[in-house]
Amino acid sequence: MTRNLIAVLVLAICVMLSVKALAQRPVADRDYEDDRGSLMNAGGNWTVDQSEDRMTAEKRSRFELQSNDTEGGDARAKVILYCADGKLKLADFNPNLRLSRPNWAGFWGQPQMHVRVRADNSHDEHNWNWINGHFLAMDKGTARELIGAELFRIEFNTPDGRRVAEFSPSGLDLRLVRDACGMTAKKQ
Repeated sequence: MTRNLIAVLVLAICVMLSVKALAQRPVADRDYEDDRGSLMNAGGNWTVDQSEDRMTAEKRSRFELQSNDTEGGDARAKVILYCADGKLKLADFNPNLRLSRPNWAGFWGQPQMHVRVRADNSHDEHNWNWINGHFLAMDKGTARELIGAELFRIEFNTPDGRRVAEFSPSGLDLRLVRDACGMTAKKQ
């Protein structure tokens, strides 16, 4: 008898917790944005998604560029620029591969990965913030080089060794980026 009562109580508690969890689910972000959030071509191989927060009227833009090629059927790497109210908020490199562990510590101790970047005929070394092994946060200077380049490559570490992602960023509507992100291209 007590076993059945305990089983019923455990089942009742599980049902109540499930109902409570469903009731507390966050509302989708689309409820707070207007319907402009559609993907459009921003010139060249770039796409842009623009929206506006209905409560704060904050204008948001998300520019995305996919890599030219993949190795061995890997998902394509991409660079994404997140902008809000005319300022760049985040520029990230998502390799769509598992990144190796960070190999550098930033000034404040944040984990970073040492990468090599080629923008046209210029090479440079950077330490980008390593975000949970999913992507690397680029610095604004590199993002400016990217939007002004014809050829852009990033060499980064994976558990299987060094990899290179190649991008063709030319053709981007720089006026659109300037208005949405407050950025201008940095030519080499």
